[in-house]
Amino acid sequence: MSLIADAQSADTQFHEVPIIDLSQLSSKDPDARQALVAAIREACIRVGFFYGAFLVSNHGIPEETIEGAKEAAKRFFSLPLEKKMEIENKKQPNFKGYSPLFSGKNDPYGAADLQEGFEFGWEPLEGTTDEGNKEYDNVSGAMAGGNVWPSPNDAAGFREAALKYYYAATALGKTMFPLFAQAVDAPADFFDDKTKHSAALMRLIHYPPQTGDVDDRTMGIGAHTDWEIFTILWQQPGIQALQVLNSSNEWVNAPPIPGTLVINIGDELARMTNGIFKSTVHRAVNRSGVERYSIPLFFGIDFNTPLEPIPTCVSAERPFKYEIITAGEYIKSRLQATYNH
Repeated sequence: MSLIADAQSADTQFHEVPIIDLSQLSSKDPDARQALVAAIREACIRVGFFYGAFLVSNHGIPEETIEGAKEAAKRFFSLPLEKKMEIENKKQPNFKGYSPLFSGKNDPYGAADLQEGFEFGWEPLEGTTDEGNKEYDNVSGAMAGGNVWPSPNDAAGFREAALKYYYAATALGKTMFPLFAQAVDAPADFFDDKTKHSAALMRLIHYPPQTGDVDDRTMGIGAHTDWEIFTILWQQPGIQALQVLNSSNEWVNAPPIPGTLVINIGDELARMTNGIFKSTVHRAVNRSGVERYSIPLFFGIDFNTPLEPIPTCVSAERPFKYEIITAGEYIKSRLQATYNH
């Protein structure tokens, strides 16, 4: 069956987020590779979300790296508000930096989000190399500009711990692009010339506990879709918060599962696949009674790259239905809407 036919016949009334074994992520066995591609294709068409199951330490994200980033986030978010506001994201043209509680509104029909965050992208980290990003600082356009960081006197080791996890997560993300390409019957190297400058943004998020009656207007993060090609999400163990909306408008829980990361499709890939891959609405609410932390990596294509259709995803019967703009223009427009800037 063709890709477009698969999309037209897909059952999107899922009641759980599928788990996909990524232990064969780097396998040279063609049968194992094809099975993995097929599983990803089905999950992206039906759900738009899946758990990537593996021993995290075997894929460049040691547990101590994750723990280091989480602890650094906890120290940063415990700083006095005036210190964090020195690097508020609304002061930056590319929205990097700190976003306070209730400063963002992902759901235009809901209340402001009950979370605070810190967003950053690639930059050199002393003692490491990343040749694929050596020209990143020369990129211009809608999302140009560097990171901002708290003073080392206020948050010692924060930058290093955050970037160390960023490097590990982006390394994992780069191995996913060929799989997504093959899942839409495109060449494995389809994204190579579109991902030279690491248009990948990471966000450290702190959710205070939310008490009182469940109110669909006030969420840790309101109902929304992600914006980039895909997201790799670490969520704090033991705390249910993430929910995914199926085609019957039912919220499906996506709790943390040990040994997995959550991977979901964003708007960029939904647009490029002409809606075949789902950028699925989701939300998070922290009813645990304790602080919750999560770390999503939003991995997109280079900001100056047009969001054009993948050839296998359009036909005479299914013409391309989106305006073609650059990835940077799209991301900036979403940031402006979210932060009312």
